Amino acid sequence: MTAAMIQPSAMLGMLGGGQLGRFFVTAAHEMGYKVTVLDPDIKSPAGMIADVHLCAAFDDAAALKVMADTCQAISTEFENVPAETLATLAKSTIVHPSAEAVAIAQHRIKEKSFFKASGLPVGPFVPVMAESDLPEDGDMYPAVLKVARFGYDGKGQARVANREQAVAAFHRFKLEHCVLEKMLPLDLEVSVVLARDVHGNIAAFPTVENSHLNGILDVTIAPARCSEVIKANAQALAKQLADKLEYVGVLGVEFFVVGNQLLVNEIAPRPHNSGHYTLDACVTNQFEQQVRVITGQALGSPRLHSQAVMVNILGDSWLYSGQQLEPAWDKAYTHENLKMHLYAKQEPRKGRKMGHFTVIGEALQSVLNTAKVARSELHIGE
Repeated sequence: MTAAMIQPSAMLGMLGGGQLGRFFVTAAHEMGYKVTVLDPDIKSPAGMIADVHLCAAFDDAAALKVMADTCQAISTEFENVPAETLATLAKSTIVHPSAEAVAIAQHRIKEKSFFKASGLPVGPFVPVMAESDLPEDGDMYPAVLKVARFGYDGKGQARVANREQAVAAFHRFKLEHCVLEKMLPLDLEVSVVLARDVHGNIAAFPTVENSHLNGILDVTIAPARCSEVIKANAQALAKQLADKLEYVGVLGVEFFVVGNQLLVNEIAPRPHNSGHYTLDACVTNQFEQQVRVITGQALGSPRLHSQAVMVNILGDSWLYSGQQLEPAWDKAYTHENLKMHLYAKQEPRKGRKMGHFTVIGEALQSVLNTAKVARSELHIGE
């Protein structure tokens, strides 16, 4: 801890009221802080348990003034909060991460260009501001066309086999600025979540392995089942990226593994879905680290004390039968090493993240086997 540490009982601010914000509020409360959440949804998961819920838009001047006047430090759980909001608040109080860092992370063209300019390994990509920017048929195809802003969990993305399909997708996206990314023969997808403080100290959680379903994270395995070299390189690149960005806060870094090569895919300027296992399997979880960073505390240990498998629970688990039914919670809860986390969202919808569970234990294969059974019992992926 430092002399500049914000003392418990202070009010902290959170921009965004989703599940990441909810976990932040829980961590802050456990550490003795109060939290003001800004989110336009009256039923937002974080707003429901916050000390103060400002139900307003992220650029609402009156709400931002309240936060600036009452919060001693502010963070975000949602990368699409306007960077201008962060910049405005930073004039009056402590804000981490910075508006500059978030502006890069929330725009795919800026993000990819930053990776390339920083000397980080990145796959072939083409910025697309106009139809004429789409390359002719050749080495760039097959590819994925992604909108530059507001695309996440597979939204705003289209696989294209040639220029004709790319043009059609670009028009479906209403000619919004996009990035065309060459599809690569992936062996694995991995990620690293880390925390970096104002002094440049970094605490990185283990490199984990991720698999996706319909563009949404499905399963995270900690630690990743890949070579120690790949795991160590992912750690080194994530730290290099955080330093280049002069990042302060919790950062998620996603990588593609192609053979022995690691390529940076994208970053999230906030706690990351693939870091949820840290709630149950690490000495310090990613949300406690977020509180520690913005309040000026020393970073906690990111050490993994148990093998872990995290599985997302989507609204599909309520809807798999063609009608809305509660998932088989009684079956899932029979697994003594399974930890359930539900997000208090009111309406299950297809593709909506409603919760997750983590299975922990000493032997990874046993943990994975239990997670597979529970995943099936909850009709995940059906």
